Amino acid sequence: MMPLRRSAVSAAFGASALLFPLATVAQMGSGDGFLFGAPHGSVTLRGGFARPSAGSDVFSFVQQHLTLSRGDFAGGSFSTDVAINLSERLALEVGTGYSGRSVPSVYRDWVDNKDQEIAQTTALRRMPLTVGVRYYLSPTGRSISRLAWVPTRVATYVAGGAGGTWYSFRQSGDFVDYQTLDVFGTTLKSSSWAPTAYGAVGVDYSMSARTGLVAEARYDHAKARMSRDFSKFDRIDLSGLAATVGLTIRYYYSGHQIDDITRRI
Repeated sequence: MMPLRRSAVSAAFGASALLFPLATVAQMGSGDGFLFGAPHGSVTLRGGFARPSAGSDVFSFVQQHLTLSRGDFAGGSFSTDVAINLSERLALEVGTGYSGRSVPSVYRDWVDNKDQEIAQTTALRRMPLTVGVRYYLSPTGRSISRLAWVPTRVATYVAGGAGGTWYSFRQSGDFVDYQTLDVFGTTLKSSSWAPTAYGAVGVDYSMSARTGLVAEARYDHAKARMSRDFSKFDRIDLSGLAATVGLTIRYYYSGHQIDDITRRI
């Protein structure tokens, strides 16, 4: 595994590791349909569909010569967010995710000397790691006493932030040398980190004081340099839209529970 990929995976698992102590605490400090005070944050797991913009020249090149289209790179998307409430409507969120797809193809206009198709596989993978803020357009709940907090059934929010995206663009199979017209087998790959900015809109639907469903639409903007195998191309476009749904768990803790979280982490 390449060093860049190791660091990306380590960062993703590091953020996801926060899920376990916080999810445990979320089961504590709550009553029947309410929390003993406003929640301190939430942990969210989502899955859905991501469609890369695929707008740079490397995508144009492979679409021109291979049986690929821009939509072929759309595929599954998974993400994890850990939010810390800063006020009633504002939260700091740290998130990581993964999306990717491998697509088989052949040359549109070329066959080998045996009249066989020249086949290869192209894979694009993206893994963002971001920090941002989430702002709810309406109150997320209300206090009905000094000790009880009840969530609002539906709350909408907007979010935005920045970070980095690790990507891998890989082609493996047979290719045509346009100077000699020879067919050769190889693997071409490029990977690195790219600065990233994102914006999102979402809806929280509370099923209980502790849990809820969340639906989110998010746009990431990112471009990265390509490695030596693709050095003749401009920056690769890693931007794209994602639509996901998932489960959110609110957590609430007291002073002695903070000490417990610190020991677990």
